[in-house]
Amino acid sequence: MNTARENDSRRRGRAHGRLWLLASLFPLVLLAASALGAVNIGLADLWNLVAAPVRVPEIVRAVFWEIRLPRVLLAALVGAALALAGAGVQGLFRNPLADPALIGVSAGAALGAVVCFFFGWEGLLGGWLLPLAAFLGGWLAVLVLGIFNAGFAAGGTAKLILAGVALNAMLGSALGFFLFSASDDALRSMTFWTLGSCASAQWPQVVVLLIFLAIGGMLLWRNARSLDALQFGEEQAAHLGVSVVRVRREIIVAAALLVGAATAFAGTIGFIGLVAPHMARLSLGGLHRLVLPGAVLLGAMLLVLADLGARTLAAPAELAVGILTAVIGGPFFLWLLRRPSSWSA
Repeated sequence: MNTARENDSRRRGRAHGRLWLLASLFPLVLLAASALGAVNIGLADLWNLVAAPVRVPEIVRAVFWEIRLPRVLLAALVGAALALAGAGVQGLFRNPLADPALIGVSAGAALGAVVCFFFGWEGLLGGWLLPLAAFLGGWLAVLVLGIFNAGFAAGGTAKLILAGVALNAMLGSALGFFLFSASDDALRSMTFWTLGSCASAQWPQVVVLLIFLAIGGMLLWRNARSLDALQFGEEQAAHLGVSVVRVRREIIVAAALLVGAATAFAGTIGFIGLVAPHMARLSLGGLHRLVLPGAVLLGAMLLVLADLGARTLAAPAELAVGILTAVIGGPFFLWLLRRPSSWSA
């Protein structure tokens, strides 16, 4: 008995050590992404931007504070939001291949944005109508899903998955109709947006997304132990005192908040919500009090690095960041399919 406890304690100690390592790497990734780009910023200038701004050329100050830093932070927040939502959805469905897109939020948000482009409304409300329409589109998709599942109480997760598949198919057909009917200029904007980009990052967007990340993160964190219990099955979790319906509803709401806000500001970015939480689970174990912060750090770093590649690999042109995340996520997904399941709490 003592040996088993000692082994368990050592495993948790190693997991906490890896989590601290990820936390240590995170600021280095942000620093590298802030320094590199079409205009490279040296370490001395980075230091002076904070300590002695007058020593830094005005063009460098403008690039850093108005373009580079908000973009890097937005990419980090979007990656963290998608990964956090993915960790919650994977825990709820007890499936390492589950993705936040499964519940229709991404497709609904994409449809809301495409409607804006189709009618030429993307510039209204000072440019805020586009992210607002995307966010509302994602939430409408979740509301429809909730109606078909009686407030996420009926039918369990199996029915929820089937309803999500049907909803995604319907939203995909509507999306295809608008893409087919759009003008050439609108089609180009729609296509680039649906592949994801952080190029339009602004400080107000960073602040808004940070608020949504905090709310969604708190909802998931308060259900971390319940997600651990759900790994043994909904019936067993109920016997352990977990309110399965409440947890299911809160996880879906949190995922909708996180994915809706992320998609509203950066477009549709795939695979981060699949890859990052599973990497966290593989390296940190199955306890969600470790998986959730690990997924946040990994998702943020993955998308910051992908965005760095998007703006540097084909400079002066820019790639859609969704292309690079698919390049990373596709092979990882295939590897998951071949790997023996190790899903355990």
